[in-house]
Amino acid sequence: MAPMVPLALLALVALLAPGLGVAFPGCDYPAHLWCSSREIAIACQAESHCTNLSRSAAAPVEVSLYYESLCPACRWFLIQELFTAWLLLPADAVSITLVPYGNAEERNVSGKWHFQCQHGPEECLGNMIETCVMHEAKNFSTYFPVIFCLESGSSVTKNLEACLQIYAPQLDGGRITACVQGDTGAALMHHNAQLTEALDPPHQYVPWIVINGKHTDELQAQAEASLLGLICRLYQGEKPEACQGSAAQKAPAGCKR
Repeated sequence: MAPMVPLALLALVALLAPGLGVAFPGCDYPAHLWCSSREIAIACQAESHCTNLSRSAAAPVEVSLYYESLCPACRWFLIQELFTAWLLLPADAVSITLVPYGNAEERNVSGKWHFQCQHGPEECLGNMIETCVMHEAKNFSTYFPVIFCLESGSSVTKNLEACLQIYAPQLDGGRITACVQGDTGAALMHHNAQLTEALDPPHQYVPWIVINGKHTDELQAQAEASLLGLICRLYQGEKPEACQGSAAQKAPAGCKR
């Protein structure tokens, strides 16, 4: 059965070529076949109306970043590679997961979780702020620019209000602060600890980059050199325009455990 033609497209046919079903030179097909293939849709200038011919339903490339908020190499990768790739690629080409915890350690004291971070208490606070921003925002496209703002600014822990004003004024800074200072933030950070400890193979440094559920030295090196290029090579759908070319960069050394 041929794909159903949208009502808007049928109306266009009626206006441009009443009684014929053909609206454009080079289109020798009746209207009910215009959405049957991409080639016919292009010939009949109907591609934008054929929802069944939208970008192929290939699975997005999954990128998971395990990091800590004050690690210089983590900040570099998030700012230079991950955020850039996210900006340039369509949403259906890449799916990103952020797990701020890194080389931290946790302990349970009288039923409450306490954390010790590689770069000190400020890093623990930064991890918690970013985790609570994600929790409150829910939507990746809302919270990722805020986290980018925090990581690229002068202070990860002191610029939350300014970053919210610029990138997500709809978020309630008071709720984020309450999350950071309360049991919710500790529970969320404990979850990040569990995700990090469950890595296979176990992480040896951060940033620790997992691509489509796998981590290898080769994938790590390729992601650090050009994450955009790696995603473009792995994505099985129609290649986005951003995949026409990307230059590799030299990444700084990671933060070892």
